[in-house]
Amino acid sequence: MKLKYLIIALTVILLAYTSCQKVIDLKLNNAAPQLVIEGNVTDQFQPQSVMLSTSVPFSAQSVYPPVSGATVTITDKALGTFTLVEGPKGTYSTVPFKGNYGDTYTLSVQTGGKTYTATSTMPNLVPLDSLTVRGDVFDNKNSRTITVNYQDPPNIANQYLFVMYINNKQVNTIFTNDDSFTNGRYVQGDLFQNDIDINLHDTVTVNMECIDENIYKYWFSLSQQQGSGPGGGTAPSNPPSNLSNNALGYFSAHTAHTKAVVIEQ
Repeated sequence: MKLKYLIIALTVILLAYTSCQKVIDLKLNNAAPQLVIEGNVTDQFQPQSVMLSTSVPFSAQSVYPPVSGATVTITDKALGTFTLVEGPKGTYSTVPFKGNYGDTYTLSVQTGGKTYTATSTMPNLVPLDSLTVRGDVFDNKNSRTITVNYQDPPNIANQYLFVMYINNKQVNTIFTNDDSFTNGRYVQGDLFQNDIDINLHDTVTVNMECIDENIYKYWFSLSQQQGSGPGGGTAPSNPPSNLSNNALGYFSAHTAHTKAVVIEQ
């Protein structure tokens, strides 16, 4: 996922960033490599996957070495334990299966003499109703905003992550929302971004994920730090990952519902 570049950059800056000093010495090259885990279980019948890599110094190229030869399992009380198979290098996948709403999944990664674990519970599906397009208020024809429309269920806390693609290219901006102020309401939420212009005849696709509370805290924390750090105002900090043993990244059991819209005006 492209967003991991932001995750790793923020974390590496944190390790080298010293606050409360008049003069800040950023020794970005000295941050020790850390394991990065990106694991997902969805409600789609497909191979579920986990990607393993290591962080690199901040000044290095954005090439994150894959971690090969690990033992990776995902366990669900109802379905049992899946042992993931590596291929391509650093990517580990299960046989196809569909995650169940309300089930808790446990990830275990053994590599480098250490074991890393995490759990995540898959929420119920909240479907994405539709996408609509809003033009720029200053009449900039290449500046359009996508609005997600959906019915939030009443009497239950819900958290959401939205992943946007423009002509199959993923937007870097992290979009999160919860129902603290919209519980049980019909939501029309704007996805503001200036990463990629949305032009006439473009196809915009949005994947809406219902995520558990721990994963929401992770993505929300990252969304608040976009553009932070030196030159951005505030010092970045580690997002509250659900992974053990100081690994970077996340393990998420979530729903996935996708809609697309073609820009016609």
